Amino acid sequence: MRRPEAPHCPEALREVPPCPGKTRFLDLALDERVQFGVQHAGFEYCTPIQAMTLPVLLEGRDLAGKAQTGTGKTAAFLLAAFTRMLAEPLAERRNGSVRMLVLAPTRELAMQIHKDAENLGVFTGLTFRLVFGGMDYDKQRRSLDCPIDVLIGTPGRTIDFLRHGLIDLSRVEILVIDEADRMLDMGFIPDIKRIVSALPRKGSRQTSLFSATLEPAILHLASGWLTDPIVLESEPEQMVSDNIEQTFLTVTREEKLAVLLHILRTREYDRILIFGNRKDVNLQLQYDLAKYGFNVPVLSGDIAQEKRIRILERFRTGAEKIVIATDVAARGIHVDDVSIVINYDLPERPEDYIHRIGRTGRAGHTGVAISFLCEYGAFYLPAIEELLKVQFHSTLPDEEMLKLPQPAEHPQLPERPARRGSSGGRGRRSGPGRRPARGGR
Repeated sequence: MRRPEAPHCPEALREVPPCPGKTRFLDLALDERVQFGVQHAGFEYCTPIQAMTLPVLLEGRDLAGKAQTGTGKTAAFLLAAFTRMLAEPLAERRNGSVRMLVLAPTRELAMQIHKDAENLGVFTGLTFRLVFGGMDYDKQRRSLDCPIDVLIGTPGRTIDFLRHGLIDLSRVEILVIDEADRMLDMGFIPDIKRIVSALPRKGSRQTSLFSATLEPAILHLASGWLTDPIVLESEPEQMVSDNIEQTFLTVTREEKLAVLLHILRTREYDRILIFGNRKDVNLQLQYDLAKYGFNVPVLSGDIAQEKRIRILERFRTGAEKIVIATDVAARGIHVDDVSIVINYDLPERPEDYIHRIGRTGRAGHTGVAISFLCEYGAFYLPAIEELLKVQFHSTLPDEEMLKLPQPAEHPQLPERPARRGSSGGRGRRSGPGRRPARGGR
């Protein structure tokens, strides 16, 4: 398979004016073809994590970085790697040989990194390949029949192709382990250890590890994979953007559907993302919304991959205005104009609240996050307040919001899900304590 020809670069880079307190990409020692890709993507100034990590990565140092989703870390490790590979081209290479390996915990994240690589590397002539489980095995296998500059994959599928001799990792120069905390949570560490054992030893490759937390377990893993790493922690000035208006509504489980329908019927929006904690609850919500004329797809971790991709793409293009999702999808949805995020169930982990509502208020847009505090969900609120160092105040929906509208005359109902508990709740027979006060917090 021949390497595709890179598009011609523009004649000259655009001048970007200096801005106090910000680092321009033009100030960094990036290859000119990489700079053209940066400007093609519309970037001018580094995010805080990019300004911190790019100089370290361009020096060839190993790095352990603490960074939340959406901080720009993907562009940082891609731009530095592109510059290194362009500066040190290799003449003779075997098909399937890999120069840079990026491991991601989920298919959606791997797809997003690949998309970013193609966008930022459009003028480099480098080859980017993507492998993940669930679909297109033969197509992915055929795509590996060439020298590969950047291979992006999930651990399971990467091991599969490695075991069958379809990829050669023995000469990898750059390794990136993204979202290491999620890798740990999902049980992928044994797979990563197996993959790393097929790479050149640490010290003979450049390794970067990124994680939302740098807890002791993560740092222990880093010590086995990185050599004398620079450890950087980039916390945003605020974990939640000022662009996001956060609202909490005190409701019973039985009132959730009526309040949600009122929001869907009365609010203006481009896209709405609804989060529930459990797949069965989300499927019941899908069925209940369909009775009132809202046919809404559900995203969860176990639906067919082709269907997941189709739903995400329709959501990105605006063909689908509303999507119901579990937390698995929170890190896989990268859409800049989600108008409203609704926590139909408040998440049990406070970090997931940040990930969820971070899907709105992106790229300078304003956004709204609405959370329902029912009998159970309110007990997760204190941990969120502790994490964000803020106390929220909930309000009661007015009587109009609690009225169910007339059902649709001829609804298109999905298959009715098997019920486990009440719609919108956690399906428990008894709550963890007293019900939250209806007067707000």
